[in-house]
Amino acid sequence: MWAIFLQTLPFFALIALGYGSGRTGFFSTEATAYLTKFVFYFALSAMLIRFSANLSFEQLIDWPFMGAYLLGTMAIYIVVTVVAMIRGRGVAEAAVEAQTGVIGNVGFLGIPMLVLLLGEQAIGPVMMVLVVDLIVFSSLIVILITGSRDGRVSPRILATVGLGLVKNPMIVSIVVGMLISASGMPIPKPANDFLSMLGAAATPGALFAIGASLASKSAERLAVAGWLSFSKLILHPAAVAFCAYVVFDIAAYPASVMVAAASLPVAGNVYILAQHYGVAPARVSAAILVSTALSIFTISAVIAWVSV
Repeated sequence: MWAIFLQTLPFFALIALGYGSGRTGFFSTEATAYLTKFVFYFALSAMLIRFSANLSFEQLIDWPFMGAYLLGTMAIYIVVTVVAMIRGRGVAEAAVEAQTGVIGNVGFLGIPMLVLLLGEQAIGPVMMVLVVDLIVFSSLIVILITGSRDGRVSPRILATVGLGLVKNPMIVSIVVGMLISASGMPIPKPANDFLSMLGAAATPGALFAIGASLASKSAERLAVAGWLSFSKLILHPAAVAFCAYVVFDIAAYPASVMVAAASLPVAGNVYILAQHYGVAPARVSAAILVSTALSIFTISAVIAWVSV
């Protein structure tokens, strides 16, 4: 575990550098927003296009794999929802807490970290996890919050969800890469060099942006944040591991990547959704801060376990 901890340390050192820059005011909130936009729309998109263009359809669409991850994630999603309802929270707050308890930072942290630690062949499983998170759970939270406010699920809500998926650069990048792969034509060298150069900025840019964005997060509501962090860092990977190894009997390597991806801390886009809808943003903010700090140790432990 110690060797893996040392391998993950540079990733968290970059996050700490961003956090320190944001906390001291050297890197402003506006600068963080623009850096995040650059990574999200350009650098990470280039990385995803280049990776997915080198994968076959079978490597990117593995139904048992996606079923195992979906079942494990949905189980914890339901547990967190029930706990929120028992505490007297409404449907909207329960949906936000459930999202916080199962959606990890796969795009900004998972792709660069897991590809480096587990090998470039990890990109296929990681991208399948990302696809399930984006298509199923990012849609589900919008449907639940909007439906609870309107009292029903209208075609307008479904249209909003569909438009959000079409406009998401990560989904678009994966689809573009798959189309390139399906065409059977190699990416021209100048285009490949361009994607490699731009994609290389994704890892340091994303990690720095995570840290800088954490500088604006508060640590209020620590009891709830602790529960949601426990759900994300412990319960989620445990449930996914059970479904992958026992229920679906997924092959060892992709199962290990799936479990490692499930052990990632709470994603920043959950806060963006909570803030957009005005539903418990402080609660999500605290969970992101706590889970990211604790994940320095938990991710190393999970990766050490799945590696064995």
